[in-house]
Amino acid sequence: MGFQLENVISIKDFTKKDIKFILKEAEKMEPIARSQKTSKILSGKILGMMFYEPSTRTRLSFEASMKRLGGSVIGFSEVAESSATKGETLADAARVVACYADAIVIRHNAEGAARYISDIIDIPVINAGDGAGQHPTQTLLDLYTMKRIFENIEGLKVALIGDLKYGRTVHSLAYALAMFNVDMVFVSPKELKMPRDIIHDLKEQRISVHETTKISDVIDDIDVLYVTRIQKERFPDPEEYSKIKGAYRIDAKMLNGRDVIVMHPLPRVDEISVNVDALPQCKYFQQAFYGVPVRMALLKALIK
Repeated sequence: MGFQLENVISIKDFTKKDIKFILKEAEKMEPIARSQKTSKILSGKILGMMFYEPSTRTRLSFEASMKRLGGSVIGFSEVAESSATKGETLADAARVVACYADAIVIRHNAEGAARYISDIIDIPVINAGDGAGQHPTQTLLDLYTMKRIFENIEGLKVALIGDLKYGRTVHSLAYALAMFNVDMVFVSPKELKMPRDIIHDLKEQRISVHETTKISDVIDDIDVLYVTRIQKERFPDPEEYSKIKGAYRIDAKMLNGRDVIVMHPLPRVDEISVNVDALPQCKYFQQAFYGVPVRMALLKALIK
């Protein structure tokens, strides 16, 4: 059996089998993503992009993915380019884009926006991030990165670091890693701890979870440091942000002699020093590239 989902809204909608299917398909897509082969499998198909929040990697990698498969892309990359400035509702905008496209990728600041439009239109919807909610396609490329580097995700020890309260990438990733019985450590300031409902869900699944405020507590026993920025735009109180900004910083000295990889969903601000970029532990640019074959695999699976 192939991929069963009609929309990609939350990683919680995926089974482990669904994830493995996409990761396997992504491997087949890699030569096309690297320009070593070409494909016209989505020739004549159109992907609609509705980006109400800024994006570089997610938007461009979806565009690249669709074009690598022979399809084309329409849409807008910020609110100012849409009729939302004239008062158009999200529902109306989605219905209109659905008239022109074969699938929609949406990023929105409201949690639940992607699921909401998936209920009112009849083409596939892909969630490219909804507020502080979920970012399922980022999670799939994160898993793919780990699989390509370690060959097996099962049994890894992963530390999620930084803004775990507002960071949608780590919310999705925690649920996915639980499916692969990964030991997780959550490293954050007390003000930015992983939401309690996620901790509860993981413990219900008997997943090993440890929380700490210090990277030094865990760095010697970890395979993956998954670093996130402290997200200023998610903070209701600027004063709260300024107190926490720069709480964690990974540098070359910290990684010296350690057998660990560093991942980051990007963009980074100051949480990873540029002196890490040339180290073998640096995997975040490789990770960004893997967004293309993974999203190609998803588009191929969803657009019939």
